[in-house]
Amino acid sequence: MTKVSIVIKTLNEEGNVSRAIESALRAVAPHGGEVIVADSGSTDRTVETAVRYPVLVVQLSDPEQRCCGIGPQLGFQHSNGEYIYVLDGDMELDAGFLQEAIELLEREPSIGGVGGIVREMRLENLEFENRARHFLRRQVKNGSDVDCLTGGGLYRRAAIEEVSYLSDRNLHGFEEYDLGARLRARGWRLVRLENRAVDHYSYGLSTYRLLWYRIRAGRLLALGEILRAAIEGKYLKNALVELRPIRFAIGTLLYWPIAGLLALVMPSTGGMIGLLIFAAALPTAAMTARSGSLKAGAYSVAVWHLTAINLLLGVFRARKPPAALVKSRILRTAADAATSRTDPNRVPA
Repeated sequence: MTKVSIVIKTLNEEGNVSRAIESALRAVAPHGGEVIVADSGSTDRTVETAVRYPVLVVQLSDPEQRCCGIGPQLGFQHSNGEYIYVLDGDMELDAGFLQEAIELLEREPSIGGVGGIVREMRLENLEFENRARHFLRRQVKNGSDVDCLTGGGLYRRAAIEEVSYLSDRNLHGFEEYDLGARLRARGWRLVRLENRAVDHYSYGLSTYRLLWYRIRAGRLLALGEILRAAIEGKYLKNALVELRPIRFAIGTLLYWPIAGLLALVMPSTGGMIGLLIFAAALPTAAMTARSGSLKAGAYSVAVWHLTAINLLLGVFRARKPPAALVKSRILRTAADAATSRTDPNRVPA
């Protein structure tokens, strides 16, 4: 068996994929590992760039099925490693971290996965500013147990096989939490080290353009989808306790009916209008006070309302069996890429 497989999930990452692949190749070189690019139907030059490297490149057969959860599972299907690292196409992996994570997994057989620090390299967007700030708030003592490995991590194949699949193909987000919940339910530990694991080169979009992109891509369905997965996976109680966005979305869904009922019992029309205006302004005022920024406060409240609506849509969305084979095609094997450097006319099978 190969020592380590690095699965790079991609979708239109032509500006980042070379950096991701090169960092992965450096990281696996001491271990005789493999790199797998799992593409979800890129329409730019991502695949054209990836096939130039000595890596396996596979692509989703049906781009309509693309979502955050399907890429890692697609790559896992084609992997052979004793350990599997999941890397986004806009990340750069630190080889030293991979070495340390492998050593820890070999010393501690109870650990199912190891993560590290994600360093955000582009903070001009409110979402990634908030993500970096929240990531720092969640920091734990080096080697402490965590709920999930947000931002990627190195997993033990034996642990993944015990829980049937690496990543739920139905999820537009929270796929790392779902995996963590399933692993913990089987007694596996997840730990985070204080060392930097990756640099993350996020979307170069403005805050609201990025939000609109996520809406079009179906990302906001993720809360409802993870709620449904938690019900089916029998970890609903953990999800409600550990995932704040679910509580915010449910709270938002309850907030306006309660405000509406209070408005109806007001003695005058003016009082009713005043209460509704107060109800509309209160969440933004509270989040502005908390974040110190009106822009950040308004953005948070806008996201709450959008995710609350999409929670209802996501929870009723049809699911495919998570462990079912993801249909794909092999675009280039590592051997094909190595041969093509000496025989540029060779076409892979």
